[in-house]
Amino acid sequence: MFWKRKSLNTKDDIENKKTIEELKWKIALENSEIGLWDYNVETEQIFYSKESKKILGFKEHELTNSSVEWNNRVHPDDLETFYNDFNAHTNGSLDTYRNEHRVLCRDGNYKWILNKGKVVERNKAGKPLRIIGTHTDITYRKKKEEESARYLDLITSQNERLHNFTHIVSHNLKTHIGNFKNILEFIDETNSEEEKEDLLNHLRTISESLTSTIVDLDEIISIKTKSNSKDINERINIYNCAEKVINSLEMDIAHNGIAIYNSIRKGDFINANKSYLESIFYNLISNAIKYKSDNRNSKIILQSVHTKDELKILVGDNGIGIDTEKYKNHLFEIYKTFHGTKRNDSRGVGLYITKTQMEAVGGKIKVESKLDEGTTFILSFKK
Repeated sequence: MFWKRKSLNTKDDIENKKTIEELKWKIALENSEIGLWDYNVETEQIFYSKESKKILGFKEHELTNSSVEWNNRVHPDDLETFYNDFNAHTNGSLDTYRNEHRVLCRDGNYKWILNKGKVVERNKAGKPLRIIGTHTDITYRKKKEEESARYLDLITSQNERLHNFTHIVSHNLKTHIGNFKNILEFIDETNSEEEKEDLLNHLRTISESLTSTIVDLDEIISIKTKSNSKDINERINIYNCAEKVINSLEMDIAHNGIAIYNSIRKGDFINANKSYLESIFYNLISNAIKYKSDNRNSKIILQSVHTKDELKILVGDNGIGIDTEKYKNHLFEIYKTFHGTKRNDSRGVGLYITKTQMEAVGGKIKVESKLDEGTTFILSFKK
């Protein structure tokens, strides 16, 4: 009796192998938290796996099998490249579809998704019939990339400022040292006591100037050094801080006949260094007093403005103004003045220190101004 050998490739075996293979892929996708989508182009129906729906915070039954479910959730800023990349693949320009875009989740927040796909079936005319792809949550990676980009910008900016600061220190100290050397040589060469006394007076003037420069530079270094310390992070009521500075300048305000309005909201707080914030207000308000216009009744207005991400403090006046077109690249540089007056107390240090203090507490400062109309400084703090 002969036994019939069973074939290793029966229909049941093939089906079993196919089922096992599909199960392996299903388990692999579930464990990797990668979503799967399967798009029928003719019916415009699309299957989203439960992993795809879970990425967006939805349960399996909460999203319909329609392409618009996903498309309508794509961030408006990403829509153009989203469609362009998809169409480029379906018309044969790209071998595979790959796009990174933000998608609106169930909780109202956006997540970054890496969307990949490939046409797996076309008709005789070459038109796509079926496209299969995957969804991967890359939000964490994107946040890290954004952080890295911010840190790179910050480091680049800090290096540039450090280079400029080093150049300023070098230039100023060399100037003072050169002046000392020249006058000492003149003293050695003269026999006139009167001329020596005159030269000694020049030496005293240069010494005072050098001392002032060193004090300025020391204050700037102190601010930059403190920018990472804990005392930057005090909770401060902005209205009260501004009011304290206004009260300290009460005599100057009254003497110059200036109307000042503190319209900052009394409930506005920021985390900063109190001394720095007071110094910032002092510099901006005292400058507004110093450069008031003689052609009109002077006023200074402080107010707070809220945006989605920032709290802005505006310090505005109707003074002589600044030619921002002429000086736009030098407004916050050290030892630069822009008012066109001959005031002896203007050294061009205040705005540089103000900008340095703002950066130390993580804020930004910019200026809007028109000649003979007034100036507004805008202090921006992240919420």
